[in-house]
Amino acid sequence: MNNPAVLLRSDIPEVDPTQTQRFQVYTEKQLDKITALQSLSQEQRFAMRVVANVLPFRVNQYVIDELIDWSNVPNDPIFQLTFPQAGMISTESFNQMADLLKKQASNKEIQTLAWQIRSQLNAHPSGQKQLNVPKLNNEPIPGLQHKYRETVLFFPSQGQTCHSYCSFCFRWAQFVGDKELRFATKEDDLLHQYLIEHKEISDLLITGGDPMVMKTKHLVNYLEALLSKEFSHIQTIRIGTKALSFWPQRFVTDNDADELLHLFEKLVKAGKHFALMAHFNHPNEMQTDMAKIAIKRIQNTGAIIRSQSPLIRHINDDPMVWKTLWNDQVKLGIVPYYMFVERDTGAKSYFELPLAEALTIYQTAITQVSGLARTARGPSMSALPGKIEIQGIRDIAGEKVFVLRFIQARNPEWVTQPFFAKYHPTAYWLNDLQVPDFEGTKEFFFEAELGQMLNNA
Repeated sequence: MNNPAVLLRSDIPEVDPTQTQRFQVYTEKQLDKITALQSLSQEQRFAMRVVANVLPFRVNQYVIDELIDWSNVPNDPIFQLTFPQAGMISTESFNQMADLLKKQASNKEIQTLAWQIRSQLNAHPSGQKQLNVPKLNNEPIPGLQHKYRETVLFFPSQGQTCHSYCSFCFRWAQFVGDKELRFATKEDDLLHQYLIEHKEISDLLITGGDPMVMKTKHLVNYLEALLSKEFSHIQTIRIGTKALSFWPQRFVTDNDADELLHLFEKLVKAGKHFALMAHFNHPNEMQTDMAKIAIKRIQNTGAIIRSQSPLIRHINDDPMVWKTLWNDQVKLGIVPYYMFVERDTGAKSYFELPLAEALTIYQTAITQVSGLARTARGPSMSALPGKIEIQGIRDIAGEKVFVLRFIQARNPEWVTQPFFAKYHPTAYWLNDLQVPDFEGTKEFFFEAELGQMLNNA
């Protein structure tokens, strides 16, 4: 491995290239080849097979060896994060798939049932298909989403898988082999043309899947063009990634790791704000030597690492976990960014928590960290009209209500406007909330305009 001085300061330990790990991945078809699973019962392993035939499953050897405490399985948070569990699909769906597997049904029968079950899981929540896809010359641009005025999401086709899959993933539909469900494009010309024609855009977010599964040469093709004057309005470039958790070797020992970091450095030196949007769901993901080295190398390019995660039952539904997560991130120079509410898709019934419980966890954790860690905003729902933050619970005019506000919105004028919703202890999502009686109306202030947007789409 090359370690140019510009990327490797004296405080960053070197890695012996002879000790580096080969990337080895397992999918549903290789479940029986994962040695560590042999300690589980046959019933547990069969349940994994059942769920993995419906929801995407992918894990690599680094996660298995370095992140999971196998003495604490099945309760280990990273095991829950990466391995399928019986409760992730309904009992009826589980039993139907289990029966097919037990009788060794054909692959066609299994796939037919899998698609029937998936069709009930809301593949594209929050208007991703109806409202988010922009047009160029009156034609939809595949692989782009433009929900908020300043920010465009780009889904490069080479980055639509991950080093491992998160079991809660709200973009699970990217990974089940249906091109109709998938957001992706390799047309960099369309991306660049759209950005040129929309000077209101200041932020480009490259997402997936995980863009860090791509070879650096593909990222170079997409990003180096943005250094020319015609893209001067693009101030910020972000890459959403789980690689720091699931394969930090991407930034350290992969063949083009140094080339990747030089790209980051080039973007920063050209005056772009470059941010790696890391997905850390639990403090354990940041504790390995490889992860710490990767973090240092990225930061040494001038890039900023920000961290976000949903609040997930079975994984991080404990305020002390979030306190530790945020404190550890500040110590490592990572900026806490978002605590999200689990989205209304996929295996949400297994992972979701009521909004009231989410708020308690957030408030308990945030009051126990310093101001530098209080950059974490939440709990936030990435809902149809925008990102809505639950700010508190109050009694107003004799009613108990949630206090809410938009952090981001389809109409920027909605942002920061406080509004209220009836308190309900088992409300999980915006759709579960109602306008308080004292408002004298049945609609939230944004609903009429949102309805017009949907009608015009």
